[in-house]
Formats: sequence, C-alpha cells, structure tokens
Amino acid sequence: MKNRRVVIGSRSSKLALVQAELVREKLKVFYPALNLEIKTIKTVGDKILDVALSKIGDEGIFTKEIEEALLKGEIDIAVHSMKDLPTQLPQGLKIAAVTEREDPCDVLVSKRGFTLKTLPKGSNVGTSSLRRSAQLLHTRNDLNISDLRGNLDTRVRKLEQGAYDAIILAYAGIKRLGFKLKLSVIPIEEMLPQAGQGALAIEIRGDDREADELVKVLDIPDFHLSINAERALLSGLEGGCQVPIGVYAQVDDDRISVKAGVFSLDGKTAVKDEIAGPKKDAEILGRQLAERILKDKAARQILDEVRKAGI
Repeated sequence: MKNRRVVIGSRSSKLALVQAELVREKLKVFYPALNLEIKTIKTVGDKILDVALSKIGDEGIFTKEIEEALLKGEIDIAVHSMKDLPTQLPQGLKIAAVTEREDPCDVLVSKRGFTLKTLPKGSNVGTSSLRRSAQLLHTRNDLNISDLRGNLDTRVRKLEQGAYDAIILAYAGIKRLGFKLKLSVIPIEEMLPQAGQGALAIEIRGDDREADELVKVLDIPDFHLSINAERALLSGLEGGCQVPIGVYAQVDDDRISVKAGVFSLDGKTAVKDEIAGPKKDAEILGRQLAERILKDKAARQILDEVRKAGI
C-alpha cells in the first residue's frame, strides 16, 4: 500500500474536508511517496437539512454511506468526527486509529460575546443537539431553544443574519476551520460533551492489514483509551448522538477518570456520576459507570421517555 494509491473517504462539508486533509497531510509526513486521494461522499444527514436531527434518527446518519463505500472497497480508509460514529460499527469494520483530540468543550457563540450567565432572559438559542439543549435548560430554564441545522459555516451565517441570539457549537470545529468568533467556552462541569467530541476516527476494513499498518502512526493511545471509555458508557446506556447523554474521559499518567450525565429534555432533572481507575480498564470503567447511572430511577425514566418518544 505504501507505494500505491490510497483513497480517503470523507463527508463533503467544509469541516469534514479540513479534517480529511489533516489526516492526509499527517500520512504524507510518514509516507511522502504515497498517492493519497480524498473522495467526498454525501450522507443522509447532509441531504436532509430541513428536519431536526432528533427526528431523523441517529444510526449513522453522517457515516452510513461512507461505511458502505468502505465495505465495497471504493475507499481504503474513512475519516469521521468520532462523535458521529454509532457505538455499534457495521460488521467487518473497525476503528484503527484515534488522532490527537481537539478541545472537547462546547462554546456559546453570539454577536455580542455573551456567556451563559450574561445571556439575556428569553434569548433564542440555536442547537441541533438534545444533549446541549437539555443541559442548557438545566442551567438556564429562562431561555428559548430553537432547532439549528446545517454545516458549521451555515450555522454561523444564520447567527450573523439574526435568526438566533446565540448558538452552541463544538469548539473543535471552530478551531479547525479557523473561525474568528465572539465565543464563550462552556466548561465541562457545566456542559458534558458528546462521546468522542473533538476526536477524529480513522475507520478501516477489519481484514485490511495494509491499511491497519498505514494508519497506526496516527493513533494516540491515551486519546484512544479515553474514547473507548466514553463509547463504552454510551453503549451501556444504549444511547446515541441524539440522546441527552454527556460524557468525558481523561487519562492522567496511568489513571483514567470518566464523568457522565443523563439529562431530561426539559432540563429539570440531571443524573451525574463519575468513576476512576487504571487506564488499562478504560472500557470496563465506562460500562461500570453506565451500570451505576442506570441504577438511578430518574436516569432510567429519562432514557425510557426519550425512547418512547421515538427520539
């Protein structure tokens, strides 16, 4: 493979292409003679822009078509925003590498540079995420939450056009696109991120040893362990990217800590817990934390209600 053409699959959004290019350039450093091509693929989530994400479903709406191309051999590796990947991958595929993780926090963006505390009562805040809206209402139940769809640059343009007083975005995307915006970083303690937020997943066919060897130079083991813990927590709660669950894991030397929370859609109830242990037990700790949270009747009720609502 090191002497032939390698096709990288990516969504066609500006942010996705920037991320795919980051991966391409990193591989070029290690394999300067390799012919690396980026192929764009439109997903269901890219095509349906007038419906709330929670109404479409979350089973790979931003990844399914790319994974199908990977299984068919039309591409050799796929680059995803990790938070878009369902916890259950299609048979025959695997996450071969997790690149360096960008800041996982969410940010509040407004034309006047408001923070969560200074945002005026009744402000119209845009977000497409139930996780974000639930946590926002838990902190500020005096705000109005409106659905916000579109690629990152489209969302920013809607804010600038006055459709919203503020919007909530992932800090990682803003950084990668180099946007200069008036923003306020929301601390992890105030808004837990989506599992895998800020990280890039490199997905390959499970039996493709050449691709596995190629991309392993991109893998950052501690970030990979953190992501494994977060995805284990999400899987244990049977949650997806459109269920109001937040989680963040962090490795410190040989230890890993995992914080997680389940939030009611109206923001009135929040069930939070955390766990820590040896980093080698990352996935086990994620599952154990999920089990502990599920023992809380309020958390179980929230998840049951969300599923019954078809979200």
